[in-house]
Amino acid sequence: MGALRSILEQIGKTSDVCFGARFADGREYRNREGVPDFTLIFNSAAAERRVITQRHLGLLEGYFDGDIDVEGSLQMAMRAGLQSGISNRPPFTVRVRNRLHEMRYSNRSRAQAKRNARFHYGLGEAFYRLWLDDPYKMYTCAYWKEGTRTLEEAQQNKIEHVCRKLRLVPGESLLDIGCGWGGFLLYAQAHYGIVGTGVNTTPEQVREAQVEFERRGLGNAITVVEADFRDLPGTYDKVCSIGVLEHAGRDQLDAVVAAHSAALKPGGIGVLHFIGHVGQYETEYWIRAHIFPGGWIPSLAETLASMERAGLEILDVENLRRHYALTLDAWAERFDASWNRIQALDARTFDERFRRKWRSYLTSCAEMFRADAGYTHLFQIVFSKGNTRAYPMSRAFLYRSDNGVAGDG
Repeated sequence: MGALRSILEQIGKTSDVCFGARFADGREYRNREGVPDFTLIFNSAAAERRVITQRHLGLLEGYFDGDIDVEGSLQMAMRAGLQSGISNRPPFTVRVRNRLHEMRYSNRSRAQAKRNARFHYGLGEAFYRLWLDDPYKMYTCAYWKEGTRTLEEAQQNKIEHVCRKLRLVPGESLLDIGCGWGGFLLYAQAHYGIVGTGVNTTPEQVREAQVEFERRGLGNAITVVEADFRDLPGTYDKVCSIGVLEHAGRDQLDAVVAAHSAALKPGGIGVLHFIGHVGQYETEYWIRAHIFPGGWIPSLAETLASMERAGLEILDVENLRRHYALTLDAWAERFDASWNRIQALDARTFDERFRRKWRSYLTSCAEMFRADAGYTHLFQIVFSKGNTRAYPMSRAFLYRSDNGVAGDG
């Protein structure tokens, strides 16, 4: 009990969140006076020992399993943990589990990479449709420019922002690596007249995207191919990936960047949109184990160095970290509001343990991107294959009222 109380005291004194705890023997802890934003309920002595030995991972997995409950705000619980930095100092047992996970779930194998992708993205369009934006189902950071009111507006802002950065014009060939359900291609084809190809390793998403393309009568204008990023078909005028680098794997950064370069015609323009660290850090184990197996967050410096090795010129880098906090807030709110309908899809898959995991994932990631001392960011890098004169001299074209292509401003 003393060791657990000491852990909670470390969290409590470094956080401005007021919280309490009720232990299995009935005793209680409070980090300060006031009405607690949340209270941790330890339902057994085993749950308490789990936290002592595995720290924040023990708290999270105990919550997933129902051995620990959270009364009050889960968001504030995640904020307190992140403010304390407890996850930055994982004990030896957690570090070992992370290494073992890498050995078992590495994306070096194309077959394992597909299994990893299906674990998360193969849950079905019906599930994601209930809490992502309509109609594009963009499962990546949105763009909350001034005046944005809804998730739908924010995601269309993001798509348009990327389209402008790519300098799309009618008739150009565009490759979207890791295209999800094809929302970006649908928008780019409708608004810019491109000929689009999407690549995705998740067969469920490939089928669902192709059905939607055919339903809209766009089968000749945009298509999706089931393939690993290491097996991209052809070369293209423009290339983008929106939320792919962080899924390529710990040792695949050079390979995925080289694939972007190989798919781009000389002088062509591309955009990388990805979660990246400022500095080199281990990727959080519990996210890898329970949400994104095989995932790995690269640093910005590593990514830029890899792009240089691939012969790419860096044209622009933008940090949208705070935009991701707002995006995750919206997803978490919609996920909670839609839970009864989610569970009705398949009560065995979408059970209480799943709900607790995904609520933790969405709310903790929002607080991670919001944290003042956070080192996880969202970057958009514009690049060209070799040096180019074809890009504007300023960013003014991104913010004009027209589509930003006519004239260079």
